Amino acid sequence: MMISKENLIKELEFRTSRSSGPGGQGVNKTETRVEAIWNIDRSNFFSTEQKDKIRIKLANRINQADELVVVASDHRSQLANKQLAINRIHSLIQDALKVHRPRLATKPTKGSKKRRREMKQQRSELKKNRTWRSI
Repeated sequence: MMISKENLIKELEFRTSRSSGPGGQGVNKTETRVEAIWNIDRSNFFSTEQKDKIRIKLANRINQADELVVVASDHRSQLANKQLAINRIHSLIQDALKVHRPRLATKPTKGSKKRRREMKQQRSELKKNRTWRSI
């Protein structure tokens, strides 16, 4: 089950602060930097197994309070940064819950083995022809 952005927004907490970067004179008085904070434990949309999977996959991004914090300060407007933070946190959660198929081991084909031997033989001949032989 993937969470919709509308449901995710209901569980997010936002903090704003002054942002570095573009903004001219207004950069010192407007709070355009947005932190989106999602408390994993308090989430109602995921099962315990899904929450554990999220904790494992995003362990390096989750703080001691069991919160996933994403910061956005790319744009000059607070609204654009808020949308960016929501998109980032949503994609992180989706990627963490994505089920990856295991890789199936395969054997080299007869043709690839033959081509490999032929290339090795060509290389060997090339190196053999480099040496100068006294008669």
